[in-house]
Amino acid sequence: MRSIWKGTISFGLVSIPIKVVAATENHSVSFHQVHTADQGRIRYRKVCELDEEEVPREEIGRGFETEEGRTVLLTDDDMAALPLPTAKTVEILGFVPAEEIDPIQLDRSYYLAADGKRADKPYVLLREALKRSGKVAVAKLALRARESLGMLRVYEDALALHTMLWPDEIRSVGGVAPEEEVTVRDAELDLADTLMETLGELDWGDLRDEYREALEELVRAKAEGAEPPPEELRRRAEAGGGKLVDLMSVLERSVQEARSGRQEGEATVHELSDRRKETAGRAASGRSGGEGGGRSGAAGSGAKPAAGKSPAKKSAAKKTTAKKTTAKKTAAKKTGTGKAAAKKSAGATGTTGAKKTTAGRSAAKKSARPRKTA
Repeated sequence: MRSIWKGTISFGLVSIPIKVVAATENHSVSFHQVHTADQGRIRYRKVCELDEEEVPREEIGRGFETEEGRTVLLTDDDMAALPLPTAKTVEILGFVPAEEIDPIQLDRSYYLAADGKRADKPYVLLREALKRSGKVAVAKLALRARESLGMLRVYEDALALHTMLWPDEIRSVGGVAPEEEVTVRDAELDLADTLMETLGELDWGDLRDEYREALEELVRAKAEGAEPPPEELRRRAEAGGGKLVDLMSVLERSVQEARSGRQEGEATVHELSDRRKETAGRAASGRSGGEGGGRSGAAGSGAKPAAGKSPAKKSAAKKTTAKKTTAKKTAAKKTGTGKAAAKKSAGATGTTGAKKTTAGRSAAKKSARPRKTA
């Protein structure tokens, strides 16, 4: 890797020669500006606004405009002569726990490589000291024409440098969060916790730039002469452009989609919906049980008078013929069977209905015995 800066790490009286190399790279798709009529490239030329002529690079310098509108020229020699101790040095100021540094202060990331054999041992010494302490080093350095704060830490087996913004470069957060008081219910927090647990841990290896992949596919297709409509991009844009109408329903749907994505083929359970269904089921069961009990009670009360009327039927049976007695027996059996079936279906959930049905059967038997004697 090509180094972009060379200097030393100042660690007390220890100096470590280092080379700074970029730790990141940009994979975004780059475009040229072209003339749409003939596809000619659009070029930018550095032209002097006074004589309107193009100026070569060696004649271009740095200029600072004062409040009065006067321009002050600064040459490379002027910049090199600055009394800046961090011009070629990463000066370590102290060591702090990593959690004391807010990530919002981090800017760019670099790798620090040992510059030469004589730098190997002090380099490893600083690396192992940081590992054992569990801390990071805060330093100052001058890089890219400005002095910056930096954080040194161990990344795998190397030292990494993260340039940091100065405290006065962090804007105030005032006016960003909602100013009015917003109430969040416990049920909504519970669903949010469920969604977080369902999503689980993040697999960094599965992350990719889907927009870049779709853009590269579009470029390849057009290079081959095809004109594919970006339907997938439109579909994703429409899917992500919805409005949050009901936060609870959105959270429930998010939990469902997360579970179905991680466990294909298994039933998806909505925590809140199941509770509502269960509550409704218990209420419906209670209503049906009450109605069934009422019907059983009515049937039972009707069975008792039937038993009480059996003496009258006895006297009537003595005066009637045997054929009429046989017909009454058959009708009584059918009626008893129908009543028993009705009592079983109505009182399936309670034992009281069953007892009354048994009593009704015994009453029917009592009324049947005298007819046989006659």
